[in-house]
Amino acid sequence: MPFTAKPEVLSPRLNRGGRAFNDENLDLLSRVLDDFIRIPGTSIRFGLDGIVGFIPGIGDLVGGIASCIIIVAAWVRGVSYATVARMVANVAIEVVVGSIPVLGDMFDIAWRANRRNYALLVGSVEEPRKHTLQSWLFLGVVCLVLAGLVLLPLLLLTWVFDGLFHTLFGSGSHGLFHTL
Repeated sequence: MPFTAKPEVLSPRLNRGGRAFNDENLDLLSRVLDDFIRIPGTSIRFGLDGIVGFIPGIGDLVGGIASCIIIVAAWVRGVSYATVARMVANVAIEVVVGSIPVLGDMFDIAWRANRRNYALLVGSVEEPRKHTLQSWLFLGVVCLVLAGLVLLPLLLLTWVFDGLFHTLFGSGSHGLFHTL
């Protein structure tokens, strides 16, 4: 007698986390962290993340830890690893740049990593392939920028030491960049 029952197919991790990770709660969290308060007479909005960011030393770190709740919810709900990595990059950018006094705090208010991450979570659940491709492109650009940030100082140091070596040891040496 052949087996005719069909297995039930469930999305991975989709229903784990209960009410804590539902859209309504995550939307509220992202709003409270990023745009809960509006400056009267302007369209400028900020949230608790922007306020806490003004505390020297630990403010941006505390805001980054609060931002991780949306990332954990995305992972629990089965969002692709590329999109989760993009969400982590959004928070990392916010924390690193936000740690610069005053200018970083203004960037933190404008960047709104939590609203971005919530939009990625919702979009990734609705259109997973589109958001995965966009996330890979974003991560590629971030990697190129980071590589540039590493290579640029190395090239500058090579140029300085080449000039110093040329100055100290005379015109007999041709230097690294003179042969190019």
